[in-house]
Amino acid sequence: MEPKRNLGPNTLLQHFGEEDKVQGAVVPPIFQNSLFVFDTVEDLAGSMTADPTTAPHHYSRVGNPSLEIVEKKLAMMEGTECCKLLGSGQAALTVAIMSCVQQGDHVVCVDTAYGPVRSLLSDYLVRFGVSHTFVDGREVAEIESAIRPNTKVIYLETPSSLVFRFQDLEAVAKLARTKEIATICDNTYATPLFMKPHSHGIDIVCHSATKYLGGHSDLTAGAICTSKERMDRIIRQEINLLGNILHPFQAWLLHRGMRTLSVRLARHQETANAVARWLDGRNEADVVHYVGLDAFSQRSLYQKYMTGAGGLLSFEPVCQDPEEVRAFVNRLKIFQRGVSWGGFESLAIAMPIQPLGYSESRMLVRLFCGLEDALDLIADLEQAFR
Repeated sequence: MEPKRNLGPNTLLQHFGEEDKVQGAVVPPIFQNSLFVFDTVEDLAGSMTADPTTAPHHYSRVGNPSLEIVEKKLAMMEGTECCKLLGSGQAALTVAIMSCVQQGDHVVCVDTAYGPVRSLLSDYLVRFGVSHTFVDGREVAEIESAIRPNTKVIYLETPSSLVFRFQDLEAVAKLARTKEIATICDNTYATPLFMKPHSHGIDIVCHSATKYLGGHSDLTAGAICTSKERMDRIIRQEINLLGNILHPFQAWLLHRGMRTLSVRLARHQETANAVARWLDGRNEADVVHYVGLDAFSQRSLYQKYMTGAGGLLSFEPVCQDPEEVRAFVNRLKIFQRGVSWGGFESLAIAMPIQPLGYSESRMLVRLFCGLEDALDLIADLEQAFR
């Protein structure tokens, strides 16, 4: 099924890439096999040397029909030519960055990016001669001033982790193109239903599919969406050599989760809007970080790039005693304490932060609003404040 103007995103999400029904099954089967056999050695050899994005499957370390269905859907949703699924979101982000750099190169990265990405740049890739500069990212001029002659990547995450800062995708992409620099954007927060970075000029779009795309807290997965030219190189090198492709059963679970993505996102957003508005009126909350609030500091960029806000928010308590903040989170009964988000369950964590622009460390509580009733979550927060 080719995308058509008269078909909406939800219709395409249900049917695109599933035209060939295996023995009439409405749900595609799991291809739980490690290899694929051929009629002749010539056919086998041809599959191993052909265009990697279109070649017949020969080994599940590189590709598998269970993955291919989901990859077609995600590429269609993001508006890119290709997508590949990997074993985790961090695997996708690592592969994306490594596909663009070599010894002596430089990366500009937003300071509030996902923590393991920061560690990849500051603790790991420096061992191989790849340098980096962290920037606030809210001003394009700051990103431009961080660019060096050897800069090969501008890494974006919009809105970014914990405090949800936006970057102006179109302006950054235009700047990067003039200097032949690749742009990578983590689109986990928004999903392609709420934002499409590639349509604004971003070269590579990544996801932690563990979160909203999977939606049930029962898998880990990552996705890279990009052009065919870039994906050819990524499959032949990083994916083939690092061997971190997603397993078929995980892909099947991911496919199942994506069936209900739009209805889940709507519910998460509705609940988080109610919780954020309630928190914004509480004396215990000093600053509430939620892109759906009218008072969100980058409201214009949110309205320019996103069509929805999702279920993730945070707040900086007035009380900054770390023990008291942790005790507040420990008193929560419906919000569980856990590091991920995007599933059916509401989650809370407490941590110190000091992003660029902060003169001192601040305690922050991050909340994910799951599929519970909003009034119950608000009552849970209220009893924990008491």
